Amino acid sequence: MRVARPVVLAEDQKSHLRAVANSKTASVRFAQRAKMILLAGDGLQDKQIAATVGVRRQAVALWRGRFLDLGIDGIAKDAPRGGRHRTARLPDKVRAIIERTTQTTPPDATHWSTNSMARAEGVSASTVGRIWREHGIKPHRTKSFKLSNDKRFVEKLEDIVGLYLNPPEHAIVLSCDEKSQIQALDRTQPGLPLRKGKTATMTHDYVRNGTTTLFAALSTLDGQVIGACMPRHRHQEWIKFLKLIDARTPADKELHLIVDNYSTHKHPKVLRWLQRHPRFHIHFTPTSASWLNMVERFFRDLTGKRLKRGVFTSVQNLIAAIQAYIQVTNESPKPFVWTAKATDILEKVKIARESLHKSVTG
Repeated sequence: MRVARPVVLAEDQKSHLRAVANSKTASVRFAQRAKMILLAGDGLQDKQIAATVGVRRQAVALWRGRFLDLGIDGIAKDAPRGGRHRTARLPDKVRAIIERTTQTTPPDATHWSTNSMARAEGVSASTVGRIWREHGIKPHRTKSFKLSNDKRFVEKLEDIVGLYLNPPEHAIVLSCDEKSQIQALDRTQPGLPLRKGKTATMTHDYVRNGTTTLFAALSTLDGQVIGACMPRHRHQEWIKFLKLIDARTPADKELHLIVDNYSTHKHPKVLRWLQRHPRFHIHFTPTSASWLNMVERFFRDLTGKRLKRGVFTSVQNLIAAIQAYIQVTNESPKPFVWTAKATDILEKVKIARESLHKSVTG
């Protein structure tokens, strides 16, 4: 019978291997190899160790040999694999693919695909995809953004974030906005319902049956929504909505409204109405910073859950659906939790401005 090379362990080696074998932080493979060597040090043969640990005999022989040749360092890392060397794993090739992806474009497209990059660099498309994933590169995707040029950006940002994180006592904070031109869309043909093994279908074309504008005020404290649909979104409609807010909220509470810089909100007649109702306090978001208005989250959910796939044969049908959604929301409201501090947002804006400056000047 073939006898394996004996393993003789010093006390310090035994202590180290026991610590690794019982460790909760060491990798599972390293701990398993440590157990193999400890058993080998007790005089067990490879076949016995394999049966005890639950691996193949060849694996025990491999790690016994690596320990005898290289010590504990020999079992800490995976053994080199055989087979053809991956040329695309060479640092120069990886660097070339990354630089080409981020700094150039193909002659016939706005961005690289795995296939076009593979042809350009002489590697497989799967290799390109793997390198992109490892480095977080997604040429097929873009994100929209716009930095605010508001001269009072910092002041307005700190004001609104302060309302979210530290709202004033004996007051109600309402995030307000209009979702304009919501279309009542009907489909040209009936769709097929969702069934087992079948995705629901909907025609790509539609019939327009008119529009409505939703005025909404989201309470940042409890998530309650005050909403009203109106045909247009002029200052007249905005004043009507302010009156609705006035009627729907406790008269002894101060009202802090977060709104955007839309001219409707600053109309002279609106300003005169606000002067006659001193419990209303208006806080304007910075220009090009609608993301700072929490009610946008409510609009997003309304669109995704109720409007995007809805079928509406009339404006009245659309308004009824919106009102029903608001009613259900108010039956079990869940406030949106704002966690970002003003300093954190300003740091991100600073980094974005620097990146934008480099891209323009570089």
